Amino acid sequence: MAGLTLAKGNNLSLTKTSPGLTVATVGLGWDPRTTSGEAFDLDASALLLGADGKVRSSADFIFYNQPATPDESVKHLGDNRTGDGDGDDEQINIDLQKVASDVQRIVIAVSIDKADERRQNFGQVRAAYCRVVDQDGQEIVRFDLSEDAAPETAMVFAEVYRNGAEWKFKAVGQGYITGLAGIAGDFGVQLG
Repeated sequence: MAGLTLAKGNNLSLTKTSPGLTVATVGLGWDPRTTSGEAFDLDASALLLGADGKVRSSADFIFYNQPATPDESVKHLGDNRTGDGDGDDEQINIDLQKVASDVQRIVIAVSIDKADERRQNFGQVRAAYCRVVDQDGQEIVRFDLSEDAAPETAMVFAEVYRNGAEWKFKAVGQGYITGLAGIAGDFGVQLG
């Protein structure tokens, strides 16, 4: 059964919509448009933010090369290097009961690997989406990105955040022309 579809800027209470939710799987999907033949490699990441809107340390930046937080509350489930096939291309699990109490938001971002070198951007990506499924695989909520993001090489797709005792999902869809470095800089991640 399909979940509720949100428009950009809308949010949904995961706690109220799916009262038994303990592990939220954030699924991300995309398909490259036909291009010059250069491979497209999109990478999902998650940033755990404190009340100041910044990561607490570099351990709060989860991606294919650092696939889990030390407490394993957030786990990247694997890098899909081509975007081929149906269904989610990459997934990030969030164990809502394990997330540290000083984490207020978990930002879900996707960036295009080697975007400048390959002259690629989100205008060349179609059918991009972000969804949350519960531990039984039931889709709770979905956000289909439909805007033309031609100059942008990275994008915050969504965020999962606390609102009092609730966990909520927000459809963000904010692009960055500065790639993953721009997202990392905005949220306080020091890149190597």
